[in-house]
Amino acid sequence: MSSHLLKRLAPGISAKFNLGVDLMWFWTATVLASIWSGRWGTSSSSDLATFLTVATIAWLLTATSLRHYDPASDRDVMDDAAMVSVLVLAVTTVLALISLATPNTGTLPRLPEFLVLMWPTLLALRLLVFRHIAAREAPLDEVLIVGVGAMGRFTAEDIIKKGRRHVVGFMRFDDEKEPESLSAPFMGPVSELEQLLRTVAVSEVYVAGNSLKHGEAMQAAIKVCEKFGIPFALPAYPFRLDRARPVASKTIADGYVHYVSIDVKPGQMALKRLFDIVLSSLALWALLPLFTVVAVLIKLTSRGPILFRQHRVGLYGKSFNMLKFRSMVINAEELKAKLEKLNEQAGPVFKMKNDPRVTGIGRFIRKFSIDELPQLVNVLRGDMSIVGPRPPVPPEVAKYEAWQRRRLSVRPGLTCIWQVSGRNQISFDQWMYMDMEYIDHWSLRNDVSLILKTFPVVFTGRGAS
Repeated sequence: MSSHLLKRLAPGISAKFNLGVDLMWFWTATVLASIWSGRWGTSSSSDLATFLTVATIAWLLTATSLRHYDPASDRDVMDDAAMVSVLVLAVTTVLALISLATPNTGTLPRLPEFLVLMWPTLLALRLLVFRHIAAREAPLDEVLIVGVGAMGRFTAEDIIKKGRRHVVGFMRFDDEKEPESLSAPFMGPVSELEQLLRTVAVSEVYVAGNSLKHGEAMQAAIKVCEKFGIPFALPAYPFRLDRARPVASKTIADGYVHYVSIDVKPGQMALKRLFDIVLSSLALWALLPLFTVVAVLIKLTSRGPILFRQHRVGLYGKSFNMLKFRSMVINAEELKAKLEKLNEQAGPVFKMKNDPRVTGIGRFIRKFSIDELPQLVNVLRGDMSIVGPRPPVPPEVAKYEAWQRRRLSVRPGLTCIWQVSGRNQISFDQWMYMDMEYIDHWSLRNDVSLILKTFPVVFTGRGAS
């Protein structure tokens, strides 16, 4: 695979590929180790199936808690080697426990053969293949640097050198002059930060200023970031240090203290992503017959494609293509401008109970939210989550007030409080406040509760149009 091709890979794809390859090798190595141990085909394979099932679950849970396949993780070689070793140890422990619990081990492989096949291969794959692929991916996030002084420029160089994030631009403090050359575009003074964040998708803002000289401007920038729900970073050291080192150096590895406007709950957040992957994968397989029927009906009853791809705004303002079963005529977007005066929803969103653009089969699949099911692919990709605020279209976001943009501080989802509370019967402002309530009180338990509440709403079609 050439370097040119690797540079075109989507951000984060190596982590997904790494997970798939690791699991495939784990299953293959288990069978090969069983053959090598002379136990393959000696008895029923039920114990082998039990081990593979339990060990796969253990692998996924351990990997999630360690964030081993997190594209944003930036570990050194020894850390990666340790993570792989812990994962192998986890499934080896499962094998040992099942072997002890069932003396007649049947087709289960012996521990030495299993370890010899598993550990060196997975270690080599991670260190020699996937680390190099990840280093050549497109950057995961876009960051903005406020400050064009030495600290701001050095911060940009450090970010660019690591290659995991992209610097979209610089803004300057009032007492700073725009340098002749910067490693990213100059985007104006810090006083225009709010205006800029309305139009440019940014995952984090580095406020690279001196608190003694720029304290007031830094405080204003912090307020803007908090209002928009965008993470920001402040310099960790107000003084120069020659020999002294922080005790917990990993928390400020880049010299900044990082802040977010939500309660991160890393353990629960990791389980949420695992839950999204597993549930969306299972649902896509289970719903395949329904997808086939709906696709045929759409094609037979109206002209146009089966799927409708629409630009939506996701986490921190990043756009993505959201998938839906097409429920409207093919020129629906053109007709929308003519129907704006008939909008029945207050605020920047467009809703009509009897929208003339909706097809016959479209009205049915919209009533029971069947048209939304292809978004399970978006969930699997990572564009969306099962639970989260609904992703808006760019023209709606452009009309948001500043406080409403904070709903973009979490990954959008298929269902949220709005969906289970009346949907189109709720005013726009109430909808926004419900999303803020979800963000401010998020927990995995609340997500499960919202999913359970969604089923009766979907089955009855309550509040849909």
